[in-house]
Amino acid sequence: MTEEIDDDGGSLLSENLLPDAATAGNGSIVLAATPIGNMGDATFRLVSLLESADIIAAEDTRRLQRLIRSLEVTPRGRTLSYHEHNEASRTPELLDLVQAGATLLLVTDAGMPSVSDPGFRLVEAAAERGITVTVAPGPSAVLTALALSGLPTDRFCFEGFLPRKTGERAARLAELRTERRTMVFFEAPHRLEAMTRALHQEFGPERPACITRELTKRYEEVIRGPLQHLLEWVEGKEVRGEIAVVVGGAPEDQASAPEDHVHAVNELMSQGLRLKEAVAAVAEDKRISKRELYAAVVAART
Repeated sequence: MTEEIDDDGGSLLSENLLPDAATAGNGSIVLAATPIGNMGDATFRLVSLLESADIIAAEDTRRLQRLIRSLEVTPRGRTLSYHEHNEASRTPELLDLVQAGATLLLVTDAGMPSVSDPGFRLVEAAAERGITVTVAPGPSAVLTALALSGLPTDRFCFEGFLPRKTGERAARLAELRTERRTMVFFEAPHRLEAMTRALHQEFGPERPACITRELTKRYEEVIRGPLQHLLEWVEGKEVRGEIAVVVGGAPEDQASAPEDHVHAVNELMSQGLRLKEAVAAVAEDKRISKRELYAAVVAART
């Protein structure tokens, strides 16, 4: 069983975390993917790294202990917490340890570190110092959801969690309305209905999408269909577990640039509509941003 280091505000260098035979400049950082549900997805390399690393930095040390017990691993190194609330202050100390010779293993609760989880700051700072960083690949909720969705996989983007506030969420989705690539989102179960309703409103009822729940776990569930179907499925439902939502990219007629619709605005204005009214009508019909279309009309007049 590993010994956990509490966040007591002390220097990590004073905790004697370095290996006995460490030599300056020989340390490295390994980002290791952990199972997103099924423990059978743990790789042999992950097991080896857990056993051999000098330091294991984990998003939640309690989750790490459960992983260690499930894999029947006996780490020789020490464990400490590394999460969104302490990564800014802890990153420099971890890098000092690596530069002094330690091998640092970074794991998160599930999946790949730095992908919607802590790790980005560490890699960015390590690159600035010239410290070696490598990856032990493995499970990924993003790629698993994408593969199961039945939507195009040749081009995709990961959008993480949408903003919680209604206005901010609507603004973000308006920016994505004409995105041609398949989009992957994460969402909390208690916000899934509000998110699906917002997707339905911004992208339209016929946009193909997929809700995935509890990927790789016993009660894995995949719901595919147009957003109208997904909204009907989620309405009033108590959804639990980890959620990933995949949405198809905009069809060609929706992915056109605002400049392509200036003529349509001018046509409506010639019929008596005011500028704002014409812009609103065309934007709603073509499902493009009113703000961007308005700017395109004004720019075309100058």
